[in-house]
Amino acid sequence: IEGCVLKSSCQALAIKPDFAEAHSNLGNALAALDRENEAIPHYHTALALRPRYPEAYKNLGDALAAVGRHHDARSHYEAALALKPDYADALNNLGNSLTALRQPEAAITQYLRALDIAPNFAEAQSNLGVALAALARHDEALACFEKAITLKCDYAEAYYNKANSLAALGRPHEAIERYQQAVALDANYAAAHYNLGTALAALNRHEE
Repeated sequence: IEGCVLKSSCQALAIKPDFAEAHSNLGNALAALDRENEAIPHYHTALALRPRYPEAYKNLGDALAAVGRHHDARSHYEAALALKPDYADALNNLGNSLTALRQPEAAITQYLRALDIAPNFAEAQSNLGVALAALARHDEALACFEKAITLKCDYAEAYYNKANSLAALGRPHEAIERYQQAVALDANYAAAHYNLGTALAALNRHEE
């Protein structure tokens, strides 16, 4: 699908080089192929052509975050929200960049805003839990992870995050069960495999 979008966006730009939406769509297709460094200039071009384009600001923020440029991502999420204050995805992703910048209190504010707008936003629930866990508020974090799993039962990352908080609370047997659920849902989840091994080792289950 991304390849088709890539081709059609390129064709559109060959006909109309100043087509902001085509530049943004091309950026999206490149980002979906993990080619964020190529996507970023297209988002910038889209915004130069259409400055009041909240989706392009958000997607540019996503691409910048994907390459570790969280300070820059933050400013673009804020620009998106200045144009569209009820943009739940931008609020959630702003929270993620704030978490990456080790500002969990500020991240919590953004996740709560996102959840006020979209109460069934499973990713925001799980991310709120991660920010709470960063402040060692693990009991509150567990409640968030449980809500996220209720909303999205196949959410491997929420199981993984819940396991981390259970481990931090000294509940390794429960943590192991959640890590196992995470890897059952995503067999390539390297961090979950690693932390599962760590939890098993803590219980002297070294063969496992």
